[in-house]
Amino acid sequence: MALACVLGLAALVPSAAWAAPDAPSLSYAEALELARQAAPALRAQQATLAGSTILAPAASALPDPRLSVGVENLPIAGPDRWSTTRDAGTMQRIALMQEMPNRAKRDAREQAAQARVERDRAVLAATELTVRREAGLAWLAVHFAEARLSQVAGLQRENRLLQDTLPARIAAGSAMPAELTMARQEALAIADRADELARDVRKARVELRRWIGERAAAPLQGAAPAMAVNGDALRSALPHHAELAPYAPMRAMAQAEVAEADAEKRGDWSWEVAYSRRPRYDDMVSFQLSFDLPWQRDRRQQPQIEAKRREIERIEAEREELLRRHAAETDAMLAELQALDTQAERLRAAGQPLATERVALATAAYQAGRGDLAAVLTARSQVLETQLRAIDLDEQRAALRLRLSTLIAE
Repeated sequence: MALACVLGLAALVPSAAWAAPDAPSLSYAEALELARQAAPALRAQQATLAGSTILAPAASALPDPRLSVGVENLPIAGPDRWSTTRDAGTMQRIALMQEMPNRAKRDAREQAAQARVERDRAVLAATELTVRREAGLAWLAVHFAEARLSQVAGLQRENRLLQDTLPARIAAGSAMPAELTMARQEALAIADRADELARDVRKARVELRRWIGERAAAPLQGAAPAMAVNGDALRSALPHHAELAPYAPMRAMAQAEVAEADAEKRGDWSWEVAYSRRPRYDDMVSFQLSFDLPWQRDRRQQPQIEAKRREIERIEAEREELLRRHAAETDAMLAELQALDTQAERLRAAGQPLATERVALATAAYQAGRGDLAAVLTARSQVLETQLRAIDLDEQRAALRLRLSTLIAE
């Protein structure tokens, strides 16, 4: 029973025991906020959104006007060659020209730019959700790794107590000398297990540092968050999955490209104003209009329109495929979570009490001289494995709940 008490107390040891005692603690919520502030992926996507937002007003703007300066009818032979003033036909000319894309094309470009902004905004929301999920998983990994290490620390203390009391019992004739050797062998096995779990703690800290920086070295504060999962509500919300959100603006972008390609059938136009100066004659002003003539629509514009329409079909098919994949993954995760909940409940209701009872019975038999120390050590090892199994189940359940709760962007 002493072992059960020790292990029970060890389970209550906070994770701060394995970090610097003077460092400020790190809660789950703080870790998520630090990840949101520090994640390079978020900064990159924020820059992308800012860029597309800045570019949106320019999408429907007219092209820059064109200024041309030149000389017309310059003689290159005869007595007036290369002179800009002696020949009456030579003109010095300056002109301003403005291209005018048709209104439908400019509207389509504006719609495409706005859809691009919405796509980047949806990608940013999905990226932020991913950062939150990965940072939360990293925090949970540290929390449960340290919980496992604390369980082994409890067994180490119990082993030291056993080694301290065995010499007196051997001297009194109530224990065999081989039992001290068995206790030392158990200590070596426990030390190996502790080293493995300490390694897991360090690796989990490294992953947490990836998301939140140097604060990952702080002791953790609080228990793993309890996240409720409603399977029916989650299934009905799957069309709003974070990874599906960019497909609506992507479809809008493709539709705007179809509209722009269709606007090419109407053609664009341009105007030009020119000022000309000739020697010995009055100055002149010219004005002209130019129009595109899309007379090969079936060969030029229509294929582009059809290609853009196929792009819409591709986007819709990809979205449908992704929705089906996420639906299958969600159902699989929900089934896994249900199985883990059942196993965890069974372990706590029957597995742990039975393991504790086995230790008590083996210890009582050993103390009464009807059993040997090997049975006690085996029972103690079984208690440890049961405790570690319970922690593993809790970690898997918490990770699954976190994954399920971060599928839909707010």
